[in-house]
Amino acid sequence: MKKRFLLKEENKNSDRLLEAIKHQIRKYIKREKRKTVSDEDNILRFICKFGKDNEEVDTISFVDITKCINEAAEEDCESFYIEIIAHEVPRTITESIEVTSPLILDNEISQI
Repeated sequence: MKKRFLLKEENKNSDRLLEAIKHQIRKYIKREKRKTVSDEDNILRFICKFGKDNEEVDTISFVDITKCINEAAEEDCESFYIEIIAHEVPRTITESIEVTSPLILDNEISQI
């Protein structure tokens, strides 16, 4: 998704417009997450970029998307640009351990 969103439009409430934008972004992310990865050892990563009005576009963290949108709305920006691209990356050993480690701890607790 590469898109410029307008935060101020005539005859539209800015709060409702902001929530509609967030909903559209969440819907896109859910749609991308539903897609199957080509290999079981791969996971989806999102590359996110954000820019207010005509400022330079900066790379942001996936979890900071909503925070950046709220900041743009609070600063009364006319528009913002967001780019969210999903791509597959190989799962690393640490990510595999993080996923399985709670299961190991639960098994160890049940044996005690």
